[in-house]
Amino acid sequence: MTTARLVVFPVKGRNWCFSRSIDPFIPGSTQSSSSATPSTVTDLWKSLSSTSQPISSANAELLIDFVSNKMNNTWMGLEKAPQGSFKNKIYGVGLWLLARVKPSEIFLKSISKDVSGVEITYPTSLNARLVRRRVRHLAMSGAIIHKNYLYGSASLLPVSTVFMVLPLPNIPFFWLLYRSYSHWRAWQGSEKLLQLVSDGSNVPCDRRKENEDHDSFHSESLEVTKPSWVMRPSKELEELIHRARCDDGLNKSAITEICKTFELNPQEVLKYQKL
Repeated sequence: MTTARLVVFPVKGRNWCFSRSIDPFIPGSTQSSSSATPSTVTDLWKSLSSTSQPISSANAELLIDFVSNKMNNTWMGLEKAPQGSFKNKIYGVGLWLLARVKPSEIFLKSISKDVSGVEITYPTSLNARLVRRRVRHLAMSGAIIHKNYLYGSASLLPVSTVFMVLPLPNIPFFWLLYRSYSHWRAWQGSEKLLQLVSDGSNVPCDRRKENEDHDSFHSESLEVTKPSWVMRPSKELEELIHRARCDDGLNKSAITEICKTFELNPQEVLKYQKL
């Protein structure tokens, strides 16, 4: 289980940036994750048939991870294609399509199921309750939006199979397959984030239970549970925003400096500037 470091700050007016800091690489984590996912269809079938309940959430996630790995391997193959080749042109089209994916979707996808808590960093000029309310609103709306988009993309997959008769790669099918997977990840991330930042996910830090029928050392027990969200106001972030604040919002250089300081992905954060 991990704690996600989130950075929230206004870019222009009511347009806010929500981004997750790049986590340091943990040796062995990628290897163990990839080794748990079958690499071939035969291994996938064996893993699915070995369980007593073939139709289960665990098998569904295993199937989704298998398809995701196949798409990633195909994408890496297109990226390494020679310049000017047909595969390289398909890769360029893919980059053009990915550039139009909303940054909020990328943010929600970063909240995986193994995240057990969030640390929300925000400028000191903002109210902590307002920041948490905006994060909760993003999670609630994201759960609804990406659930609907998931159903819409998945329903179009059978229609896109008609292009398989052409002697060309079925780009519409693979794009809809990726969008279905991406919306599913964003939907799951939205529900996870909403759970983490909601009041119902917190247990009181001190809970005391008294029992007068037992001895004194059995009369009470103390249960301590840390909250799943922590608010961290940042003076450094406030100063970076204050120095670059203008009527048109934060400029590219200011956003790049913030990304460098708080270990954010500048390509994702700069998308909020264009919304």
